[in-house]
Amino acid sequence: MTLSERNVFFKVGIVFCAILTLLMLAVIFTIGLDFVPALEDDEPRRPVNLFQNITGYIFAGNFFAVHISIILLVLFSLIAIILIHYFFERTSAPEILYIAIFAISLSFEVLRLVLPLHLIHNFPSFYARVAFRILLFARFFGIFSLFAASVNAAGLDVQKVRHVIFAIIITSLIITLGVPIDVLNWDTSFNMVNGFSSMFRLIEIAVFISTMISFFIAAKIRDSKEYTFVAIGIIFAFIGRNILLGTDNWSAPFMGIILLSFGTWFLCSKLHKIHLWL
Repeated sequence: MTLSERNVFFKVGIVFCAILTLLMLAVIFTIGLDFVPALEDDEPRRPVNLFQNITGYIFAGNFFAVHISIILLVLFSLIAIILIHYFFERTSAPEILYIAIFAISLSFEVLRLVLPLHLIHNFPSFYARVAFRILLFARFFGIFSLFAASVNAAGLDVQKVRHVIFAIIITSLIITLGVPIDVLNWDTSFNMVNGFSSMFRLIEIAVFISTMISFFIAAKIRDSKEYTFVAIGIIFAFIGRNILLGTDNWSAPFMGIILLSFGTWFLCSKLHKIHLWL
């Protein structure tokens, strides 16, 4: 993929994220405060993850906090792709394309708002199921893109970008299309319950660890400690992402967005430094 083609992708990503941002605002305006009694009547369970297990004992679940987390994710996605395009417009950094895809994938978290819409307006559960499958696809597409960035840094042929993206799409589709989704069961972070959740967590962990290892290999092969810092940035960004995706209390918006923003800025600044003089 040429530099001009990549920049066109960035511009399309900006437009796409802007549309989803406007959609999010429209949905939130439509929902208003009506979602609170509708959700509380269903008595959903609370999420299960490490950060939630720690903070859940301190903070009670709050649906407004989840709304704020979703808003921050969508706004982050839009701002991140704008800044990536601005700072990398003339910098040939093959890894940044996959980082941009990861950032764009976070805008799909607006689909979590389909759950309160479904409970309030009682539209067919088919649409809620489809929305959550798309959301799962976007999440896996995002983390696999981070792995592709790390493999690229470690020496993947950059001329095969389209093949890599196609492989990521197919892999994400295979994972998400066969997942059983129960639209009647959901947790307080607006995530519907899906089958094989433990296996998917293991896949995420495996991809995350593989991404770190690949960047450390890149640091060794290319004799550049900056790739080690990129790996550290991804650690912060990944943790912040997971906090915002699966935590239902007021600690999530602040801690999550700080870690996600810092990690993304840190890794992008190091990638820019690596390729600035190439």
